[in-house]
Amino acid sequence: MEQYDSRVDAYIEKSADFAKPILTHLRELVHLASPEITETMKWSAPFFEYKGVLCFMMAFKQHAGFGFWKADTLPDPHGLIQADGNAGNIGKLTTLDDLPQDDILIWYIRQAMELKNMPVATKPAPKKAAAKTTELVIPDYLTTLLADNPAAKEHFEKFSPSQKKEYVSWFEEAKTEATRDKRLAEGISWMSEGKTRHWKYK
Repeated sequence: MEQYDSRVDAYIEKSADFAKPILTHLRELVHLASPEITETMKWSAPFFEYKGVLCFMMAFKQHAGFGFWKADTLPDPHGLIQADGNAGNIGKLTTLDDLPQDDILIWYIRQAMELKNMPVATKPAPKKAAAKTTELVIPDYLTTLLADNPAAKEHFEKFSPSQKKEYVSWFEEAKTEATRDKRLAEGISWMSEGKTRHWKYK
């Protein structure tokens, strides 16, 4: 995948004037942190990837935002992150002065990369006897994504317990963060259309 994505250029260009220098500067810092980080567009916003989703930036009508995908496990000695489950941001940005110092933000980005280098802990197989009584738990990262995708959330909530479990199991069984992120993107797209996990076979 290319380090730069022309769709991100287009996103910045169509953003509000106050947001353009903020997004441009954030983009420069991300690539300054590491040449291994690549760009893409997910859910109509610029995302930066390194072994899966690493961080993201967005522009709204009155502020811009920058956040990390695994914010709940990221060290935060400067108290920058406002965590919301598996995703978190550094607050509302209206000018360049709202950003932390460059070296501090670069440190956070590199720390996020270090987390990606750690192996994903494998969960022990649940005992068959307890499987029947286990209540389905929706992971934080899925709850966050559904909150950002109303159409997908609406359909997901209407699915039967077994249909929900099929999606959750598929996401949770991913061996790597990259695989999980790919499945999440695909799954959210299917849910938005009201499709169940195994819609291809029906």
